[in-house]
Amino acid sequence: MTGRQGVLLYGPPASGKDTVTAALTELNSKYVQFARLKVGSGKSAGYRMGTVEQLRQLEATGDVVYANARYGNTYVIDRPGVDAAFAAGVPVVHLGQVNGIRALIDGYPADWSVVLLWCPRATTEQRSAGRGDGDTAARLAAWDATREDQDAHPEMVWDLTVDTTVASPQNAARLIDQLLAQQAGVATA
Repeated sequence: MTGRQGVLLYGPPASGKDTVTAALTELNSKYVQFARLKVGSGKSAGYRMGTVEQLRQLEATGDVVYANARYGNTYVIDRPGVDAAFAAGVPVVHLGQVNGIRALIDGYPADWSVVLLWCPRATTEQRSAGRGDGDTAARLAAWDATREDQDAHPEMVWDLTVDTTVASPQNAARLIDQLLAQQAGVATA
């Protein structure tokens, strides 16, 4: 146990990672969304936009904890970025790959709480269209990939599972906050 707590939110597109994170930060300002480094184009909100050269420098210094490609972009969890997130509070990291969870848990020592946010494929389609995504088909392909990823890792243990079609974002945030409080209590016992 390191004493530093972080939250990993895993789930398919439109499962509520952004919405639950917003509810967490409203519940307690100690929670901070980790902004992944994004090398590419498109949506920039919630990301630190980077360059290919920055990515090469991070790779050269061993500071890439995890990187994945999706939607024609590269998304990076970098050591300096995670350091800054911990300096700001309790980082909330969004992931859609079990390998990303493992890379972060193995590559960045902290007390990570791993939360599965889930919704059916039809819900992803409705939410994606409802928020005006221009790439709903790609998001549905990512939903399929997330389901396959989860099925390929039956050994994966979730500290908490939340069906976001049933739990409100505020309720999900309360459950996550309670989980961290319980885990902190176990760590000090």
